[in-house]
Amino acid sequence: MENNKSLRPFGMRDKIGYAFGDMGCNFSFQLVSSYMYLFYTQCIGLSATHWAWIIIVSKIWDAVNDVLIGSMVDRTHIGKKSKFMPWISIGSVGLVVFSIMIFTPVEEFSQIGKIIWCLLSYCLWSVAYTMINVPYGSLHSVITEDPKQRTTLSTFRSIGAALPAVLIMLLPKVVYKDNTLSSNRLFIISIVFSVAAFFTFFAMQKMVTERVVRENKVEKVSYISTIKSFFTNRAMVGITIATIAVVIFYNSTMSANNLVFQFYFNDAGKSTLAMIASYLPLVAFMPFASNIVAKIGKKKLLTLSGLVSVIAGIIMLFLPITPDMKGIIIYVIGLMFVNTGCCVFQIIVWAIIADCIEDSYRKKGVREEGSLYALYSFFRKLAQGIGSALLALALKSVGYIESSAVQTAEVSKNIKNLYIILLIIGLAIMTASMKFIYNIGYKEEQEFNNTENQ
Repeated sequence: MENNKSLRPFGMRDKIGYAFGDMGCNFSFQLVSSYMYLFYTQCIGLSATHWAWIIIVSKIWDAVNDVLIGSMVDRTHIGKKSKFMPWISIGSVGLVVFSIMIFTPVEEFSQIGKIIWCLLSYCLWSVAYTMINVPYGSLHSVITEDPKQRTTLSTFRSIGAALPAVLIMLLPKVVYKDNTLSSNRLFIISIVFSVAAFFTFFAMQKMVTERVVRENKVEKVSYISTIKSFFTNRAMVGITIATIAVVIFYNSTMSANNLVFQFYFNDAGKSTLAMIASYLPLVAFMPFASNIVAKIGKKKLLTLSGLVSVIAGIIMLFLPITPDMKGIIIYVIGLMFVNTGCCVFQIIVWAIIADCIEDSYRKKGVREEGSLYALYSFFRKLAQGIGSALLALALKSVGYIESSAVQTAEVSKNIKNLYIILLIIGLAIMTASMKFIYNIGYKEEQEFNNTENQ
């Protein structure tokens, strides 16, 4: 490998361009994560049981296609100038079509027709999303080899992801009518978000420069060898367990927050307040991420922030959160502290993945960016399926009736407590995994930096 010295130096254009990539992904992913479950249970008429097995089946397929597409990215070069961009171009078209397909109102379909539509549209969406996300996740490795610049790219990736999240915060005021979710409004939003995603992917491809030149030959690496590389990389195992916990108990439970406001506080529109509070730690930390990481390291930062979040969650369970405006204020402030650990995780996780992949290369001398990232994505996708199914079944266990526009006071309170408990569990597992399993500490990060700068 060698750096092409004739190319434009790494700079703000690359950072913004790379941010556009995750912005495009999250225009679709955030909408699906936040509203697909609610759309199909409250609007289309699927039961929680139907949803649970649909999402498990689709996520198994999703996880498998991650590995297949990751292998194809590593072994099949379909573009002359870039290993990754052609896949992103193809996937972006599919993402537009299938995102809209997911939120197409099909209330008039038969029950079996609704199930087939939901399963088919989500499986197709997952293929398109993977075609973008796997090569995009590996793209940082050819933008720069400098560890500090990679941390900056990870930070800007989080910034890019935050804009769609901000828009998602505003959606309750739009997609709920008289405290009831509107399928037609969600369909229109899916069209707007899908088109926006397509143009952000286009902007990314125009702005990012690939500087790290790999050998043109395709390295023949067996699946077994790649799997072995993954599971013998302790750091990769540690961050994967942390990710699984975050995805199952945090990312996949966002729909429950909408239910808390819809039924416990009796005002779905005010869920925007909680969503804003969720991202305040993210916004506050972003400008200082690189400097803090440089001083104490990624492992220590994530462990400390996770511990703060777990303690805040436990305290929140005992606070007098009443179903009125005073209770909303306490709830929102509490969530702000609980979300601190996950916000830090979102900002630095991709830089951590880059460290893990680099660690594997140093040990084996073989470039497997696409395959290793795809295996990581495989477990992330499985976690999404488990998380969505777990939430549906957990809600059912506390008495939630998805077809009812009104829940009892006891059930509404149970939903609130369930959501907080799920957050605590996820954050505790994440913190423990980073503390006791992940093994790239501050010293190892400094050795990475010194080696790269030689």
